[in-house]
Amino acid sequence: MAWIRRSGLTVVASVAAIMLGVSTANAATGTVNTSGTALAVHSGAGTGYATVGSVADGAGVAITCQTRGTTVTGTYGTSSVWDKITSPAGYVTDAYIYTGSDGTVAPPCVQTVTDDYPYKSDSSSEADPWLFYKRECVSFAAWRVRQRLGVDFTNSYQGVHWGNAINWDNAALSAGVKVDHTAKVGAVAQWNSGTYGHVAYVARVNGDGTILIEEYNYLSAHNYDTRTISASSVGNYIHF
Repeated sequence: MAWIRRSGLTVVASVAAIMLGVSTANAATGTVNTSGTALAVHSGAGTGYATVGSVADGAGVAITCQTRGTTVTGTYGTSSVWDKITSPAGYVTDAYIYTGSDGTVAPPCVQTVTDDYPYKSDSSSEADPWLFYKRECVSFAAWRVRQRLGVDFTNSYQGVHWGNAINWDNAALSAGVKVDHTAKVGAVAQWNSGTYGHVAYVARVNGDGTILIEEYNYLSAHNYDTRTISASSVGNYIHF
């Protein structure tokens, strides 16, 4: 279960739908290279999102913007970059797209940060399908990891019991999951304060040393909020 704290870290953003990104005026192009297999197009930047179509090997794609999501190993190495394309409309992993650059070639995608957690109206005394209590910080963070990163994360991931948020850093290390102090989009921010600790999902890393996090059960009991906080104020970052 999670904990609730109303003071301490500076709150800059609260419950809201926040749009991230810039104009897509500087769109780019790329070519699919999968050695013959059609490349799946997903509804979001990750393998956990629904498949909405595919593009053939050798096809050219128009990339309107790029974002971070599930890490994929493909023709061009291992990458967490995903390209938003126009036809069919959706996201493809950049690991299979030749763009002429090892870095990003299009502007960041506009993303809506909002409460799309599927159990927002359920009882917090019930367990979610991955065996955390619904509307707790651990359930929301686990859901984001599953949804955005495509990781089949549960309370027994890699044979380790994860339990309360205060145990997630130790559980991650036991499970072979990277834990450090470097903020990245898609990481789980983890604190060992309080009785149960706390976890949140890193939605954005800003250039001024702050991060935007999404979380449940922090500013309001068993409810969603967002905050912009100092990246250095986080105890640990867990990278699935």
